[in-house]
Amino acid sequence: MDGSGDKHGNAAGIVESRRQESLLKTGALQSAIFNSANFSSIATDEKGVIQIFNVGAERMLGYAAAEVMNKITPADISDPNELVTRAAALSLELDTPITPGFEALVFKASRGIEDIYELTYIRKDGSRFPAVVSVTALRDDRDAIIGYLLIGTDNTARKEAEEALLKAGALQSAIFNSANFSSIATDAKGVIQIFNVGAERMLGYAAADVMNKITPADISDPQEVIARAQALSVELGTPITPGFEALVFKASRGIEDIYELTYIRKDGSRFPAVVSVTALRDAQGAIIGYLLIGTDNTARKQAEEALLKAGALQSAIFNSANFSSIATDAKGVIQIFNVGAERMLGYAAAEVMNKITPADISDPQEVIARAEALSLELGTPITPGFEALVFKASRGIEDIYELTYIRKDGSRFPAVVSVTALRDAQDAIIGYLLIGTDNTARKQVEEERKKLDQRLRDQQFYTRSLIESNIDALMTTDPSGIITDVNKQMEALTGCTRDELIGAPFKSYFTDPQRAEAAIKLVLSEKKVTNYELTARTRDGKETVVSYNATTFYDRDRTLQGVFAAARDVTERKRLDQVLQEKNVELEAAKSLAEKANLAKSEFLSSMSHELRSPLNAILGFAQLMECTTCPRAVSRCAARAASPAACASASPTPARACRRSRSGSCSSPSTASARKLAARRAPASAWWWPNGWSNSWAARSAWTASSVWAACSGSSCLRAAPARTHWPATPCRRIAPLAPRPGQHSLLYVEDNPANLRLVEQIIARHPDIRLLSAVNGSLGVQMALKHLPDVILLDINLPGISGHRGPGGPAHDRRPRASPSSPSAPTPCPTTSKRPEAGFFRYLTKPIKVASSWRRWTLALVVAAKPLARRPPGSHAA
Repeated sequence: MDGSGDKHGNAAGIVESRRQESLLKTGALQSAIFNSANFSSIATDEKGVIQIFNVGAERMLGYAAAEVMNKITPADISDPNELVTRAAALSLELDTPITPGFEALVFKASRGIEDIYELTYIRKDGSRFPAVVSVTALRDDRDAIIGYLLIGTDNTARKEAEEALLKAGALQSAIFNSANFSSIATDAKGVIQIFNVGAERMLGYAAADVMNKITPADISDPQEVIARAQALSVELGTPITPGFEALVFKASRGIEDIYELTYIRKDGSRFPAVVSVTALRDAQGAIIGYLLIGTDNTARKQAEEALLKAGALQSAIFNSANFSSIATDAKGVIQIFNVGAERMLGYAAAEVMNKITPADISDPQEVIARAEALSLELGTPITPGFEALVFKASRGIEDIYELTYIRKDGSRFPAVVSVTALRDAQDAIIGYLLIGTDNTARKQVEEERKKLDQRLRDQQFYTRSLIESNIDALMTTDPSGIITDVNKQMEALTGCTRDELIGAPFKSYFTDPQRAEAAIKLVLSEKKVTNYELTARTRDGKETVVSYNATTFYDRDRTLQGVFAAARDVTERKRLDQVLQEKNVELEAAKSLAEKANLAKSEFLSSMSHELRSPLNAILGFAQLMECTTCPRAVSRCAARAASPAACASASPTPARACRRSRSGSCSSPSTASARKLAARRAPASAWWWPNGWSNSWAARSAWTASSVWAACSGSSCLRAAPARTHWPATPCRRIAPLAPRPGQHSLLYVEDNPANLRLVEQIIARHPDIRLLSAVNGSLGVQMALKHLPDVILLDINLPGISGHRGPGGPAHDRRPRASPSSPSAPTPCPTTSKRPEAGFFRYLTKPIKVASSWRRWTLALVVAAKPLARRPPGSHAA
């Protein structure tokens, strides 16, 4: 019994001992929590007034315990808006109205409901922090609430962690789904399982093209993969196969791996990528795949190259002989004086470093002027000197200005200076850098440009003056016909100002817009237009006829610019042309009247000349007969004297003036040769001249049917005269040879309307009994006799009454019979040329007055020709 009791006592002691230890540990834990600086423990009475404010609360909230105990409630250090929100939420949740304030903080705890919530505490200094608050009701032995305990922890870290996790998750999601990152997930063997949108955009493949088909090594530069495998083999001391293993080897060993690689797109183009590789593991840590996240590194590569270039450029600028780089300390004393500064200013670096400031090598007047200008601009007094050169830079204001530098030898040159403040890590100014360039060339260029600009302005003024001084209205248009420029004359022509004309259609200022528009189109197609008439109209309706001349014009590159046109006022010229046209009509009428009067005069003179010469021709003929006849010498001399003036008067178109009476009363005249020369001058042999108004048409044709044609014959000697009834003393004279004997008798038809000439021919033929003479006094009778007797030779006067000799018997006609006899016309005028005779249809021509000897020779030849058969006659002897 005693033994069992001891055992039970020992067991109970052990349990009690353990309970007491547990209580001690709980008390110690509570005491540790209550007094911990990491927990704010705030105990209140049943009304909420703070009774305990531990160290943690003091640290978190910044209040001392004495500042809050018995003074405020926990609601006074909480966000009031959150209290209002919590009261509203609890009222809805517990279906009872809860007052915003301390009640809202402890309502659940007062009902015995566990209550842990988040709340924002407000520190003494006004700053805020999130807290997790646990509320417990303190009760006495009768379970009555005697207060509340609010234990709070600073939730800032957890909030930040949560936000970081959220951000990380969002970032991961954004990265994975971003078009800016290629996310490629593979299985353990490297076969692609996921190919995101960014990978599709970067590489040009669709996800279906690569998933479960290829590895990332297949879209990587093979040479770089081989090089990476070799480098990793050396680095890690293990052989690595070129291919996918080389891309993920480090990640498979748990080594962080980010490297650069060239990806190859579907179209074969390449781009640099930065690839981050992560091994994907299951719950047991086994690798189930790999994630390769890549970014296009092209921009960074370009930026790096740009930085390298910029660094090289800065180095080149600083060390260049074309830039003066002068660095000073904070007070302006020169510390660096580069090669460019030495070359520009003529100082050696040792001569200026730690001795002078840049103000000492600058124009002092410009430094003073700059100080004054900056003082006015920035509203603060600035001392002339180095401060004026760097004041803006010292205030962080970009400053580039022009300044005149003075060389060691005293010469000057303009410089453009850029000033930068040099600062240390704490942003304090430790000096200044002044980079200057020689501005002489630019200044010279500017001066030249100013001169060129002035010359251009002068040239433009000169050109404009020429345009404005032109008497024509000048304008230019673009190819569509819109006016681009005009001169004053164009303004006057249209009644519009230059501003009104420019930009307006060219055609709008003419009475016929379609014709004006057609003019522009014509110029564009033909390159130019001259004397194109248009009528311009002013605003008030005044119209002006202009002669429009235009051409296309081009710029230096031979690009068509438009049309250049000149319009000249031709109103006065048009009026003068009209007047001239009217005068021409009047002159034509006067000319016609004068020609009619002249024709009447010519006809009158021709008629008078014929009437005067006809008797003289007969006198001359009879005189020749008397001269060639055996007669007394006195009679022959008188006949010769009569023949000379008669021939002169007959050959001259003005017989009254051809002879003059001598003192003795006799008529004297020029010799026969002189008369012939005079006649030739008055009427050339190659021209027709019929003084009696006879027709000069050789082409006249009629329906004459004479069987014979006329011809003039010629002989070698004078015709022997028949025995004279009166015997005169014989005198030596020329004789006319008789016609050769011929069976039968020759017949000769003479058509002549002048009885005297007819009697003369009768006298000549009477001396030749072997020739029978037939005569007719007009053309009609001559035709009848020619058809009836068929004479061997027809001699006719060209100027026959009623019918012209050209159309008379034997003249050119439609002959129903074979032509046998030659014909010859006689005319009191020089004959046509020999070449014209066959064309006229005559064998020979004779001129009046008849010369007995020469006429007889021609008649004889005509009779000889007429006696020959038709086939053996010479060409032209029988031409009609």
